[in-house]
Amino acid sequence: MSRRMPAPRARARHGARRGGDPSALDDDATLHAMGYPRKLTRRFQAFDNFAISFTVINIISGIFSGFGFGLNAGGPSILVFGWIGVSVMVLFVGASMAEVASAYPTSGALYFSAGKLARRHKGAWSWYTGWLNFVGQVGGTAATGYAAATFVQAFLTLQWPSYEPTGHRTVLITALIIVVQGLANTYTVHLVAVLNRISVWWLLIGLVVIVGALTVIPDQHQPASFVTYFANNTGFTSGLYGGMLGLLVASWTFTGFDASFHMSEETVRATVNAPRGITRAIACSAIAGLLLMLALVYAVRDYDRVAAADAPPVQILIDGLGVGTAKALLLVVIGAMLFCGLANLTSNTRQIFAFSRDGAMPGSRWWHSVSARTRTPVKAVWLAVGCSLVLVLPGWWSRTAFTALVSVNVVGLFLAYGLPILLRLRLGDDFAHGPWHLGRWGRPVGIVAVAWIVFSSVLFMLPHAAPLTVTSFNYAPLALAGVLAVATLWWFTSARRRFHGPVGYGRPDEVAAMDLV
Repeated sequence: MSRRMPAPRARARHGARRGGDPSALDDDATLHAMGYPRKLTRRFQAFDNFAISFTVINIISGIFSGFGFGLNAGGPSILVFGWIGVSVMVLFVGASMAEVASAYPTSGALYFSAGKLARRHKGAWSWYTGWLNFVGQVGGTAATGYAAATFVQAFLTLQWPSYEPTGHRTVLITALIIVVQGLANTYTVHLVAVLNRISVWWLLIGLVVIVGALTVIPDQHQPASFVTYFANNTGFTSGLYGGMLGLLVASWTFTGFDASFHMSEETVRATVNAPRGITRAIACSAIAGLLLMLALVYAVRDYDRVAAADAPPVQILIDGLGVGTAKALLLVVIGAMLFCGLANLTSNTRQIFAFSRDGAMPGSRWWHSVSARTRTPVKAVWLAVGCSLVLVLPGWWSRTAFTALVSVNVVGLFLAYGLPILLRLRLGDDFAHGPWHLGRWGRPVGIVAVAWIVFSSVLFMLPHAAPLTVTSFNYAPLALAGVLAVATLWWFTSARRRFHGPVGYGRPDEVAAMDLV
């Protein structure tokens, strides 16, 4: 599938307006060739693009929030070897997505590329990819905020022993966190960009400090063989099933790397820097995360006591480092989670902006409007905030709310990742790749990626705890089914007659004239 390139006149005119900056010229020319004018400011360099995916993946946030679940669903063997296996599988997914990102560097990202890669029914492919991406990202914002709220309460309990953490308080603190992150994306956009850069160093330095402390300070560690220990405390009699559920820890951590794709229209040299941002973020997270996982596993003292704790990683820090050091490191963890949520909300907002730009959401003209002051889609920010708060509400009564939110995040996002990759495979040699591509490895890598997505999506929609009760039920399938039911109903009643996939606003020279200067 070839892409139209801008006419020479459009190149000359645009080069003059942007001061002849070759990278700006190439980026805008590519965007114009896809039928879109430039509405967002390109303030992201290569490191910034990498930083936002690295921050959303956020190994500290993901591992600390999911570690306790993994201790009971497989134990050290699944936490460590499951991490390695899932890392490899996710790298296959990321490499396939990166290849697509290089060909279609737009904020629409997954839904846009699905519409362009489909041979038939372009509108339907684009529609469902966009809605899966939307619900997955909303789930990510909600889950990260919920995890941060849980660890905030753990810190408050250490600081003031009389404080009693409750599910209701967790929901209220989560709501406060998400609203503050929404305000940051509304009023301090330049600060958000700065915080994304800081977040990388916060994560890396925090990782070194936590791993170093857990390696050096404790007076005893588990033997080397402890990494093979298996435990199944899920309530299910099948150890195989319980162990596979433990893969959710690594899978939940490795989500959100599509952020680099969504930030394409704000990234310099996006056809190269966006795919590099995706793959580098996954690779760096895989290595750094393994170190953190090993440090936590070998620092476990009383396994049963730690596994039964409300926040097992906090118990590990207290047992090995003492309360004072544990409190200091908890602040590092909470900071990482807040950075993660902020970056996730930013990416979520860009997806809403692009999806609405093509009229694919209720009230689209509201959600794709851009603030004249900040040059960002402010209304989309608050739609993302509102939808995330709705997903958090079941935490008011459900003790499995967090794992359900994680499942919504993982399944929604990975299905959205998988559809463009599947369509790219169906195109075969007709796929017009960008500057960054896998060459002859594109097809085998894509096949492995799609196979893993299908397997993991089925797994994480299944029950996570037994016996099944109202409070232990995994409501993730209901949340996803509800969104897809609404999307399907809307599609067949009206959208299919007016939505035919990504909308082009004209020829390259025409959309160049629509650019915001």
